[in-house]
Amino acid sequence: MKHFSIEDVFKGFSFTPAERALVEDKFKTLNLKKGDAVLSAGQLVPYQYYVAEGCLRAYYIADTGKEFTLQFAVQDWWISDYTAFFAEGHSILHIDCVYDAVVHQISKASMEQLYKEVPQIESFYRIKMERFFASFQRRILSDLALPAKEKYANFLKTYPNIEKHIKNYHLASYLGITTESLSRIRKELARGK
Repeated sequence: MKHFSIEDVFKGFSFTPAERALVEDKFKTLNLKKGDAVLSAGQLVPYQYYVAEGCLRAYYIADTGKEFTLQFAVQDWWISDYTAFFAEGHSILHIDCVYDAVVHQISKASMEQLYKEVPQIESFYRIKMERFFASFQRRILSDLALPAKEKYANFLKTYPNIEKHIKNYHLASYLGITTESLSRIRKELARGK
């Protein structure tokens, strides 16, 4: 079991012993197994999660039953249904454990308290959210403009070590293509086309 380490999560920031104790007290460590559900649609979303090890997947299920993968969260990534988390509402996303993971969860109320008592935490989250927003915008533009082969190449750059751990239909739903198209792209790349 990987214990919470303030240095692992808040890289580049220094804390007094009192701040360290306060921050460490606000996080809870969870050990997840492949297939464990972290969040289901319709639930309130009081937490966000920092992935210390493993991989989680956030996805949406349409009324037709089709799944759309929004995000994979690997080591050093954060994940939640952020729309519901910040609005203190009900989730439209599901989050499952793709392969065994250790995550550290923190509630919105705990985050708000840390913002007030440990100012560099607020700076950290602001920087993280700015990067997340920029990344999310790039992903949307990629989905709108790039051919499937380039989307797949971008996926491999973003997530270099998880392809062998995820199901083909999860990857295809992330890329917005069919599993048949994914197989075709892999074959073309293997042949050097």
